[in-house]
Amino acid sequence: MSSTLSARREGFLPFREFRVWYRIVGELDQPAPGRFPLLVLHGGPGAPHNYLEPLGALAQSGRPVVFYDQLGGGNSDRPDDSMLWNIDLFVEEVGAVRRELGLQRVHLLGHSWGAMLALSYALTHPSGLLSLVLVGGVASSPLHIAEVDKLREQLPQEVQEVLSHHEKADTTEDPAYEEATMAFYARHLCRLDPWPEYLREPLEQTNPQVYQTMWGASELHCTGNLKDWDVSQRLGEIRVPTLLISGRYDLCTPADQEVLREGIPGSEWVLFEDSSHCPHAEETERFMEVVEGFLSRVERQLTPGA
Repeated sequence: MSSTLSARREGFLPFREFRVWYRIVGELDQPAPGRFPLLVLHGGPGAPHNYLEPLGALAQSGRPVVFYDQLGGGNSDRPDDSMLWNIDLFVEEVGAVRRELGLQRVHLLGHSWGAMLALSYALTHPSGLLSLVLVGGVASSPLHIAEVDKLREQLPQEVQEVLSHHEKADTTEDPAYEEATMAFYARHLCRLDPWPEYLREPLEQTNPQVYQTMWGASELHCTGNLKDWDVSQRLGEIRVPTLLISGRYDLCTPADQEVLREGIPGSEWVLFEDSSHCPHAEETERFMEVVEGFLSRVERQLTPGA
């Protein structure tokens, strides 16, 4: 990593033949003593990073926070090629970002799809990872889909009928379907009313090609190439301190979290009682305290040269 690149607050990094946009909060070249960078993996797939920008406050303790827009979303290149979009590409991209920014020892935080990506990366490229923070994560798409189906059954009957009608007719772009999904999101994605602007905009800006190729028409209708993703039997391979965060009303349910907690040795789980899928927005102050406390504790336990 060149000193010129590392001194820049934002810019573009090369990845394959594309450009990936990044932003750094804090001093990457000169973090506070005993502090290490936090690399943030946003959700989606196909969304921009900016709904997680409040996490930049974690840099106040001297720990640089690195955001980037995954290929296909936000300010990064958006190639029109549905064959690109699979988890292997995004795992490779995490490695490219680390390499280009010189993130040799790093904490990794993933939210939602970003937590799935963080797990896949940690299982294949564990070198230099100091800790994992998985916010609203899952270890098994089949289990998660079954859990979402249970939440779906709690929606008003008329909403369920609209969802089922358009999914069967393959007319999920109909405004009525979008309105019905919002009834679910208001319960299980973010319970604030209204949603903060920084949270609302990314939902509107998500690249549909990426999202639909990998997940589906909505969180309620998984038909994409992640539908069979399952690392639940490999969780015992993760050997770094791991913090699990979820909300009481999260679409990533307590059953999803129990699989992670039981599978990852020594993992910790914090349940936010007044949140759904976005506790960083719904209970911001406590969220920051929990994450900062975990990262600081991990760093205090590191020994020189470890």
